[in-house]
Amino acid sequence: MASPAGLFARELAALDIPALARVSAEADEARVDAVLRRAVAAGRPDAGGRLDLADLAVLLSPAATGRLEELAQAARETTLRRFGRAVRLFAPLYVSNACLSSCTYCGFAKGLEVARRTLTVDEAEAEARLLADRGFRHILLVSGEHRVEVSAGYLVDVVERLRPFVPSISVETQTWSDDTYSRLVAAGLDGVVHYQETYDRERYAQVHVAGWKRDYDRRLSSFERAARAGARRLGLGVLLGLAPDWRADVLALAAHASFLARRFWRTEVSVALPRIKPSASGFPPTVVVGDAEFVQAHAALRLFEPDAAISLSTREPAALRDGLVRIAVTTMSAGSSTEPGGYGRPGTAQEQFSISDERSPADVAAMLVGAGYEPVWKDAFPLVDATG
Repeated sequence: MASPAGLFARELAALDIPALARVSAEADEARVDAVLRRAVAAGRPDAGGRLDLADLAVLLSPAATGRLEELAQAARETTLRRFGRAVRLFAPLYVSNACLSSCTYCGFAKGLEVARRTLTVDEAEAEARLLADRGFRHILLVSGEHRVEVSAGYLVDVVERLRPFVPSISVETQTWSDDTYSRLVAAGLDGVVHYQETYDRERYAQVHVAGWKRDYDRRLSSFERAARAGARRLGLGVLLGLAPDWRADVLALAAHASFLARRFWRTEVSVALPRIKPSASGFPPTVVVGDAEFVQAHAALRLFEPDAAISLSTREPAALRDGLVRIAVTTMSAGSSTEPGGYGRPGTAQEQFSISDERSPADVAAMLVGAGYEPVWKDAFPLVDATG
């Protein structure tokens, strides 16, 4: 049985995303010019207005791709004004690739003949200590969707074990109930990351064949449950190349981020736009999103939602990541492994996907310093207490 829709599901249903996508497809140079001028004006400290979704559709348009330099410059100025030159570094810690969901694009999907591994709590702690030794104080726990091997109790135990030496812990796992999110927050959990993958319901059903993740509405409402439970960081994203119209997905993602920022104003909202990478699934992208369009999407999102953090993983090559830091990205992973136990004993389990930026955390930090940025391993102050 499908889960009841959350609050954002109603807001999304009221939006005409196909009409916004048509605005993007039909935008001309004159409209791009007008929105770019408004975006620059909106970014000034004394400005009162902000861009709306129709403006974002124009900035995502094919016509705006030809104005990429201007778009990137406007996004850079906004990023520097809102975030300064601080870039938060984090590392994913894969605790399991066991999975009971069948997602056609994922290297962990049930039914794939791959090497599976679930770390014990002791092994997860050992991996986390290796990451802490490399400087990380923000760790993202990642797993496949397996409610037995990666149970709520298991995750609570891992969070409790890591909390004494990891100040900021987030999870990117299956969706949970309000009660489980509350237990995780009480154990020391800081943030929750879930990718809707695509907001296109029809396409979502096609690529999520079986398992818990097939429930579109449950996944869509997961942030509302996590925020109500006290999670202070919410990370959302779409998988570019999964749906035929990547612009429609970015528009829906932007609407979702805006909703969460308004509804749960004490939380920090971040967005991410990963592209499909080679994995054991052998899934080819439905549409190829080129580098210029990829940069355009990040710049446009920055101008639409100036206060949202924008996260970038090691899926992307080093040169592209270095460039996006100078435009819109404020959070990035470094030295990542996408297999359980991959930091201490690499090669013992299947990775989720291949990475492109293989630089060490120290090398990424040195790049940031060389570019005039400050790598942030640990926040100077905790986020505002959600109960305060």
